[in-house]
Amino acid sequence: MRVYGIDIISGSVRSRSRRPRYALIRMAGDRIRSEDEVTGFRLFRILNEEKPDILAVDSLQEIAADQHDLYAFLQALPPRVRLVQVTGGERKESLGKVASRFNISFNRFDPFDEARTIARVASLGAGAEVIAFENTSEIVVSRHRSPGKGGWSQNRYVRKIHGAVQQKAREIEMELVSAGLKYEKRETKAFGGLSRAFFEVYAPRDEIPVSTSRGADVQVRIGGKRLDRIRFRPLSGKPRYLIVGMDPGTTTAIAALDLDGNLLHLSSSRQTSMSDVIEVLYRVGKPLVIASDVHDMPFSVEKIRRAFNGVAHSPRQDMSVETKLELASRYPYENDHERDALAAALDAYRSYKNKFQSLVRRVPPGHDLDEVRAGIVRGQSLEQVLSEMKEKVLPAEEAPPGVEVDERRDERVRILDGTVKRLRLLVQEMQEEIRERDHEIVRLKGRMKKIRSRQDEKIRKDTEIAKRDVIIQNLKKNLRKEERRSKNLKKKIDRLRTFEEAPPDAAAIPAKVLPMLTREGVWTLQEEMGIRKDDLLYVHRIDGWGRSVVKELGETGVRAVVVGCLPENEPDPALVEATRDLGLPLLLVSSGAVETRGKLAYIARDLLEDAFEKWEDGQREYDHEKKARMVEHIFEEYRTERGKEMRKVG
Repeated sequence: MRVYGIDIISGSVRSRSRRPRYALIRMAGDRIRSEDEVTGFRLFRILNEEKPDILAVDSLQEIAADQHDLYAFLQALPPRVRLVQVTGGERKESLGKVASRFNISFNRFDPFDEARTIARVASLGAGAEVIAFENTSEIVVSRHRSPGKGGWSQNRYVRKIHGAVQQKAREIEMELVSAGLKYEKRETKAFGGLSRAFFEVYAPRDEIPVSTSRGADVQVRIGGKRLDRIRFRPLSGKPRYLIVGMDPGTTTAIAALDLDGNLLHLSSSRQTSMSDVIEVLYRVGKPLVIASDVHDMPFSVEKIRRAFNGVAHSPRQDMSVETKLELASRYPYENDHERDALAAALDAYRSYKNKFQSLVRRVPPGHDLDEVRAGIVRGQSLEQVLSEMKEKVLPAEEAPPGVEVDERRDERVRILDGTVKRLRLLVQEMQEEIRERDHEIVRLKGRMKKIRSRQDEKIRKDTEIAKRDVIIQNLKKNLRKEERRSKNLKKKIDRLRTFEEAPPDAAAIPAKVLPMLTREGVWTLQEEMGIRKDDLLYVHRIDGWGRSVVKELGETGVRAVVVGCLPENEPDPALVEATRDLGLPLLLVSSGAVETRGKLAYIARDLLEDAFEKWEDGQREYDHEKKARMVEHIFEEYRTERGKEMRKVG
């Protein structure tokens, strides 16, 4: 595997005057092939010509000023070259910390030494690959030059360009079909062929059998489909080794440290099963040591240890509260269970700390310290661990003689046999636990079904009760409305009965009281007592009258409208004329001659008869004058028409 490491010497990608210069280290396998000082332009030429497997940097800010520049940088890289940031992805570390993990030291003031370190740790699997594009690529075939205004041969020139675009699109399509790649094609037709062709290919850029090119008439651009945000994928899928402390019980607490004593995870929960604990630890890393805070390791902790084939650690005697407080004082925790789990993990780390520190001086640079520490914790000697690591790196032809290989293979087989036996026991225990849980699930499902049926029945009853309550409320509203209507009708009937049953009086005649000579007054009287033919109406006030009211009273056929007024007051002449036109008697009587009792009024008979006679005399005189005016009007019309005819004859 060829790994190229770069580190910036001078300049900056953000500067326009001083462009960056890089220290470039070419590394093949575990050997450095060459060292150069290059510019950004020359770096791209080298990458396009030599196409290494990995281009490693310690910070993306050394090659791109912002995210847009980073997309452009990754787009310009050859498809098979991976960009790796050795200091990590979302959670970055310093280069010194990453190098110390492989027992490598360097001069951080020397760019070439930094570039060597970057290349070495990248070849050992450190860092994260930068992912900016989906597994979908885009191919755009378009014109390389504009047709322009042209002259006599313009049409031939345009046909030539568009025909070349169409021909190139067909060639690319044939190559995609031959490679067995799925794609979608969109074309823009133009005079003589195509002006543009777009292919969306469902494959990464390094699998596309076409490359970016530019010709006289046609250009081809290949690019990946951008992700919403830059993502990082660990270069090595190997999880980190953990020292795990556990405190089981009603509340289960877990604490996980790396082999340098850094706290990676601390949590507690009352609803955590063994499978949940295993899942949490798998997400964090690979447990190497499983520790508890009591001398006799609890059975649940032992089950977790067997699941990971970890090394058990327990104190010589149960840890006191003072010791736990002293160990966990530098870390934040939320409850006593987390404190106990953290103290157990820290006690295990403390027991291995001196051994780990002595390994730093004895392990040659370029070896993964975590792998060496894991081998030592499992009981192997340093020579065994280093030889096994060297065996993995050496090719098959450089392996040690056959006897040693067979011995190591036998030792490995014995270890794997023991692991298989432990895993089988763990599987049996897990299967028994699964059966118990299945029985518990069946029991709880039956109980839930009963509870749900009772709840459904209660919900149905509540729904029916709610519906009936709504119906009852509506019926109560209608009942109150009808009761009010019935009460009003009873009052109206009582008033009518009083009016009908009024005893005949030779001196007075009963009449219905009309509050005002308006439409509202008529409607009020109609609702309260009704207005029938030959009724006698008595009005207190006649101001605010209208012709529509007079017409309405005339149509009902009332006997007369009696107006109570003082002797010096006379009604409106327009009102008198309107009533006479309708033949509706409008009688004037003195207010003192009328006795009002609620909705009834009693009018003196002699005054009423005199008023009728007076009205009839006035009505006859009004009819006579009306006829005279009509005759006079006819005569005037005749004279006018006759005059017009005489003027025409003359």
